[in-house]
Amino acid sequence: MSTATAESIATAPLDIRPLQPTIGAEIHGIDIGKPISPEVRDAIRAAVLQYKVVFFRDQNLDNDSHADFARQFGPLYTHPSTTHDPKITPIHNISALDNARFDKRQAKVKIKPGEAYHTDTSWRLVPTWGAVLRAVDLPPVGGDTVWVDANLAWQGLPDDLKERLEGLHVTHDYRSALLADGHDYPIVAHPVVRTHRETGQKILWVNLTQNPQILGVELSESRALIEEVLLQYKRPEYQVRFSWKPGSVAFWDNRAAVHYAVRNYGDYPRLLHRVLIADDPLYADL
Repeated sequence: MSTATAESIATAPLDIRPLQPTIGAEIHGIDIGKPISPEVRDAIRAAVLQYKVVFFRDQNLDNDSHADFARQFGPLYTHPSTTHDPKITPIHNISALDNARFDKRQAKVKIKPGEAYHTDTSWRLVPTWGAVLRAVDLPPVGGDTVWVDANLAWQGLPDDLKERLEGLHVTHDYRSALLADGHDYPIVAHPVVRTHRETGQKILWVNLTQNPQILGVELSESRALIEEVLLQYKRPEYQVRFSWKPGSVAFWDNRAAVHYAVRNYGDYPRLLHRVLIADDPLYADL
């Protein structure tokens, strides 16, 4: 995989417009449905590393061009709950059906409304590193997505809380969803505080949708610590909020950000398509 650096951004013919100081940028002046040069690919990847999530507007992608774009950044991973034939396409629907299943899962793990901050495939030993999500059918208004800079969330913690969290592991339990799809997968535990392999940033990394429990401490302390993490995720100064429009595409670093889908559009059959980019199976972030 090619190295992505700040120099890649500076030398590529891209119009990159930051939305927040450290998280979120729109990239203009490119049609990602067409082949891109290695230089442009590296510049996009560098922007993803720098801003955690980048957005493209006015794109005209189908399933094939969507997957082709994502494939330039690594091998693709087909989610076990996808309804498409994985031999044909790795596209995963983020649809009303997925939302209904997600609501049932939230009820099982007792997630309160507004608290479903998560990262994709964290239940894997080596989670996917990237995700490319495109709008397919949108409600007239509503349905934004919020991404959180998990490094800023870490930086904003008091020093004593940082010391308590360093070295602890938290569970990621996706069994209820996978078993419903005919799959079984063990509960895994990842460090609460991870070091991003490429940027060196420390990341506060908890998935609120997967029944998290911090290991090695009393259950009451685990709950209290997770509540502190959630409060960090909810702080608007650590977030970027994206309003979807037809032709919108989001590409984010799944290791550096958590996200939250705003469900304020009633029963509209909102549909987005997602492609996941696998990480190197030989290692995971520390």
